[in-house]
Amino acid sequence: MTDKHLSTQFDAELSGISTRVLEMGGLVESQVAQAVQSLTNFDGEIAAIVLTTEQRVNAMEMEIDRDLSTIIARRQPTARDLRLLIAISKTITNLERIGDEAARIARTVKRLIKSGGSNHQRLPLSDLAFESELATAQLRKALDAFARLDVGKAIEVLKHDDLIDKEFEGLLRKLITYMMEDPRTISSAIDMIWVAKAIERVGDHAKNLAEVIIYIVKGTDVRHNPVEAVESMVE
Repeated sequence: MTDKHLSTQFDAELSGISTRVLEMGGLVESQVAQAVQSLTNFDGEIAAIVLTTEQRVNAMEMEIDRDLSTIIARRQPTARDLRLLIAISKTITNLERIGDEAARIARTVKRLIKSGGSNHQRLPLSDLAFESELATAQLRKALDAFARLDVGKAIEVLKHDDLIDKEFEGLLRKLITYMMEDPRTISSAIDMIWVAKAIERVGDHAKNLAEVIIYIVKGTDVRHNPVEAVESMVE
């Protein structure tokens, strides 16, 4: 078998895996949106769908990870291709963890419904929905950057990460105020804090994806650096 043929096969395998990663990303993105929808509508059926989707996401991560290991063993890729495969492995790990956060929200909804709690409706659910929109927008942008291997879009994700952090902090202050003013909301407010933290973690994982994309394209590890330093590192 010629080297050219082997190279063509390898490229096809990489393309196939990248497509499946994007499919997994789309599934996770919808999972987060449905989780927040289940909370704002107090809908147990949607929460159940989120939990079912988690099983699909977990299965996809395992399948892609297994295929990555097979490619590394069979193809013995060179440095740049190996870097890409390692980065894809990190990507699916982050996506699976985003799915975990969505499932955590869904389980909270089911617990609230089971307990018959209604005080959650007095809490700032619209603020939670807004935080979720910011986080899913970050995830969508990170997936787009992955599809195009676009460093510029990846840096945009890094630049906007603070928006979600600030929204979380503001929501936390608001929930504490609700608890102080009306002790009946304490239990539900604590649940909302955990949900808000889960959404904030979705944003963190989107940021991680952006850093992985920069690593794929530039071969530079930019983790734990401020955005200004990252921009200098990738010039």
